[in-house]
Amino acid sequence: MSARAGRRPRPAQTPDVRAPDVRAPDVRAPDVTAAPATAPAAIRVRPRRELRRHRRSRAHSCWDHLIAAPLWPLHGVNLGTLLRTCDAVGACLAVPRHRWVPEALARGNTLRRPSCVHWVNDPLDWLARQRDGGTRVVGVELADEAVRLADLPAARERTVAVLGHEQYGIPDEALDLLDMAVEIPMVGSGNSLNVAVAGSLVLYKLAGLL
Repeated sequence: MSARAGRRPRPAQTPDVRAPDVRAPDVRAPDVTAAPATAPAAIRVRPRRELRRHRRSRAHSCWDHLIAAPLWPLHGVNLGTLLRTCDAVGACLAVPRHRWVPEALARGNTLRRPSCVHWVNDPLDWLARQRDGGTRVVGVELADEAVRLADLPAARERTVAVLGHEQYGIPDEALDLLDMAVEIPMVGSGNSLNVAVAGSLVLYKLAGLL
């Protein structure tokens, strides 16, 4: 007899069907200890040494082309701020000869060099003489005939930018001395900007720098 005859038959083997591997994928947290790559800055800030090479080495003289004229100022500190804008755009400043004005200019102006200042005894007479001499007189005022600031062309001739009182604007008797008026659009609740801000906006447009 064969050696295999006395053994029991093996049971039929079932196929090896294993459950699928449902383990979560190996998602590792990013390595926060690694230093991020340094990307170049999108905007390069020019250093002071480079800026000084592109600025005037001394205060400009009277170019007699563009003059900011806050002839009825209310707050003295705004005069010094406006004087800085005049230096930036190459303009002069015309102010009334009040006792407190020199001190206000000195307090609000941080320039290290003197700027061009025209002293005015009588604002109305001064404006009349400027216009009679061929100077273009532009008033910053809310008026029906005013042009929008965005449409104001650069000054091609000697131009005076007149700024009025911060509460009452340009006096009525001075409106007839204007060649044109420019209006600064506003969407807030205020009636006007202060002299320094309004004057700076208009000066940059008249200087052709905006």
